[in-house]
Amino acid sequence: MRGVLGRICFVLVCLFSIQSFAVSDGDYFNHIVFDNSLTPDSDYYTAGQSVFPSLLEAPAGRLPVEDHVFLSPPNAIRLKWQSVAGGSWDAEVRAVSMRNRPPDFRGDTLMFWCYSPQAITAGEMPNVILLDSNFDFSVALPLGEFLKDLPAGRWVEARIPLARFATASVQQLDLHLLHSIYFAQNAADNKPHTLIVDEIRIDQDSVPEPEQSSPLTPPQNVQAKGYERHVDVRWDSEDPADLLHYMIYRATDGKHFRPVGIQVPGIHRFADYTGIPSTKATYEIVAVDREYRQSAFSNTANATTHVMSDDELLTMLQEETFRYYWEAGAHPDSGMTLENYPGDHRIVATGATGFGIMAVIVGVERHFISYQQGLERITEIVSFLEKAPRYHGAWSHFNDGGTADTLPLFGMFDNGGDIVETAFLMEGLLAARQYFNGTTPAEHGLYERITHLWEAVDWDWYRHGGQNDALYWHWSPEWSWHIDHRLTGFNEAMIVYLLAIASPTHGIPADLYYTGWAGQSAAAKQYRAGWSGTSQGDTYTNGHIYEGVKLDVGVGSGGPLFFTQYSFMGFDPRGIHDRYTDYFENNRSLTLINYEYCVRNPGKFKGYGPDDWGLTASDDMLGYLAHSPDEASDNGTITPTGALASFPYTPKKSMDALKFFYRDLGDRLWGIYGPRDAFNLSHNWFSPLYMGLDQAPITVMVENERTGLIWKLFMSNPEIRPMLDKIGFQPDNESRVASAKKSHWLIFR
Repeated sequence: MRGVLGRICFVLVCLFSIQSFAVSDGDYFNHIVFDNSLTPDSDYYTAGQSVFPSLLEAPAGRLPVEDHVFLSPPNAIRLKWQSVAGGSWDAEVRAVSMRNRPPDFRGDTLMFWCYSPQAITAGEMPNVILLDSNFDFSVALPLGEFLKDLPAGRWVEARIPLARFATASVQQLDLHLLHSIYFAQNAADNKPHTLIVDEIRIDQDSVPEPEQSSPLTPPQNVQAKGYERHVDVRWDSEDPADLLHYMIYRATDGKHFRPVGIQVPGIHRFADYTGIPSTKATYEIVAVDREYRQSAFSNTANATTHVMSDDELLTMLQEETFRYYWEAGAHPDSGMTLENYPGDHRIVATGATGFGIMAVIVGVERHFISYQQGLERITEIVSFLEKAPRYHGAWSHFNDGGTADTLPLFGMFDNGGDIVETAFLMEGLLAARQYFNGTTPAEHGLYERITHLWEAVDWDWYRHGGQNDALYWHWSPEWSWHIDHRLTGFNEAMIVYLLAIASPTHGIPADLYYTGWAGQSAAAKQYRAGWSGTSQGDTYTNGHIYEGVKLDVGVGSGGPLFFTQYSFMGFDPRGIHDRYTDYFENNRSLTLINYEYCVRNPGKFKGYGPDDWGLTASDDMLGYLAHSPDEASDNGTITPTGALASFPYTPKKSMDALKFFYRDLGDRLWGIYGPRDAFNLSHNWFSPLYMGLDQAPITVMVENERTGLIWKLFMSNPEIRPMLDKIGFQPDNESRVASAKKSHWLIFR
């Protein structure tokens, strides 16, 4: 018998037939309400309260996480209550909200598994109430009607037809839009009870019986690689039609295996965070089918965690963030970058794809993939871009990765060209044009195709049809200039003006850099004051001191950190200045303001300090926000890409942040593609997502700090130096050049 009798011994006891959902990872999230919690103490997506004399265990208003008894590893939700006459209690489990993925639950039955260390009779069971996203709610149904008596120490599945949940609200329920499941007081028996709940989902109650078939084929070619605090496990599999999920087993003695996690269909990688160096681990993986039958065990794979140098940690970080653009974060039909994962797997993002192209170059240079693999991926992306709709040469913000159709994600007026996203894309393409600039037909063909795409962008059109002293963000053939969003600095869009002036075919006059980007007009001042709420910096230059740091250019205290990253992944600002500032030094100042603000921590948020900083755009508990070092837009949410993509500006401080994110938060924050989007320690919230705009800036900016690779490539394009001359960029004096290491501006002059 295999050594799996530890925690799993009571997980698989008396499992009844389990019929679940289809095999794609996208469909998985159309059924699951809860499978596991990212946090080991209590779960953010729960809530609980009681009215005396009844009692409910809910520390800080959240339901506790059970990590010793579970159906799917590594944890479950624990309900511990005592119902007393005159009191009440309720325990909520919410469906996890995901960007670009509104609830769309499919099935006719609510299903979940229950376990109790002591028997619970049907009459002692709580009530169940459902709430939809319109906040309409159902009648309360007694769980005991469907579960009957629950024996001690056995997992039993509850199945409740959705049709039984009649509305108790003013409007009808729409349980395809399920928001929450509530467990609530029923019989006031004045007895303590514990109920562990796992695998909450909506599915079809009756699924056609699968044909008689052989057991699932076990995963093949399992490999494990140890890092400092975690092991990366990967395998090969064809994802059979009746696959439910993969289950990962680990043994630290080579023989006593226990389950440590699951992975959804379509993903063949798992990050096992062991927490300490010098852990020797052996892994085996099984495929689990829709009736919870396990395949045979895979081959074993061994790895040992080990202390890593700073340089090794950086390589690890780059490799893991790069993988987003190579694996699940890349659309399978086009290679374009998904806006986020998990999410809507149709939506690919133009700007994030440009960033991803630069990440692929780093992946080749660091030998994460071969040169030929990188060349083929960029060629695949270019083929998609050639067929995607263009609007005076510009691409839209979002496309369907399969059909290439424009997706107006931000509303009906967003159905045309986006010149900012196009500039981010072209930043990556121009770097790739220089990197894959060889003599083979494939390389030469790619060079010519990128050049054609570059020369077809009608930058001048985005001056309101060539009639304005600034560029405008959007144009639609249906709505024309309806969005009317003027591009005015200082923000993330500097690269738009640089490329528009550099264009050999549809260039804009260099004067627009000073009338549009750095404009002093009433419209420019109004724009800056409008988004910042301050007049400081509304004339482009600032000059004020924030957190002890002077800011030459920028609005207010500088804004989110992506201002210093998106335009500067390719464009190297070191050792040069325009009439206002040296942008490398200005970006460093903006980053230091962000850092010092987090150290001062005026909002008294949990965790903030010298190793926990980085305010920039990301999701938070309530949605998207451009988090900044000011009290109006800081709610305690840290976005790892903020600090980690700032390595060129603050290498020591960014390294401290990396070590904190990885060593201290790794069991909650770290996954298969490095750090997740964001976290908020004050609310014990960790994002379930990876973002296309997060991971590549880390990969690329770390590489720029280490070797300057992407800076060198982009700056070597023949159109760049003449553009800088036209604008009037000048080399810094010798002392500033030395402090900026090497200026590639000077190299390429």
